Amino acid sequence: MTIHLYGIPNCDTVKKARKYLDARGLDHVFHDFKKEGANPDRLARWIETAGVDTVLNRRGTTFRKLGEAEKADIDPAKAVTLLQSHPSMIKRPIVEHGGEHGEVLLVGFKEDEWDAAF
Repeated sequence: MTIHLYGIPNCDTVKKARKYLDARGLDHVFHDFKKEGANPDRLARWIETAGVDTVLNRRGTTFRKLGEAEKADIDPAKAVTLLQSHPSMIKRPIVEHGGEHGEVLLVGFKEDEWDAAF
């Protein structure tokens, strides 16, 4: 089972997630949005699976600094464009891995959800 962890290394929640995986001996591949960017096809898949409101972090400073036109009427296509341009607005961390019942997608870090997934 390959675990892919997506995020920003200095994010406190990503740090917690990485410690969680390390403490359980779960190897993972880390994708740094700041260095490697955000793939639009992957963003679209995450949004299709989890929803715009789950993947798009509206509480962060990057989103709050956007103009009103950019914040208005965010559909999946507009969300992909925004998140690709501003990866800091992606809810972190995002984890993909092949579980027993197929591909698993986790958005954010909630230990009880992660315990159930791993």
